[in-house]
Amino acid sequence: MSSVLWGVIAGAIFGTVAVGLMLPMPFPDKHAALLAAFLDRFAIGLVIGCVQLRWPGWVVGLFFGVLLSLPSAVITKAYAPILIIGGLGGLVIGGLIHGWR
Repeated sequence: MSSVLWGVIAGAIFGTVAVGLMLPMPFPDKHAALLAAFLDRFAIGLVIGCVQLRWPGWVVGLFFGVLLSLPSAVITKAYAPILIIGGLGGLVIGGLIHGWR
């Protein structure tokens, strides 16, 4: 299976987990918040699957996980949870798709 397809699958799983974590939280517009969280985390998986760098896979994942989480963290001012979850998810996805070397 191609790394792009793995990225789509990993992004869908990561997005679903992120939405699951957010379900008990109150939001003024819950539907928009959950959709944005899913799309944000899905994009992390997709980008990691599409990128071909000479870095170790976990570094690629960590970098893009944090980078793509920054806009949401800045807008919500919830830096720690958003960046930590994005970084950890990206690290795992990058390691699984591109290797841990």
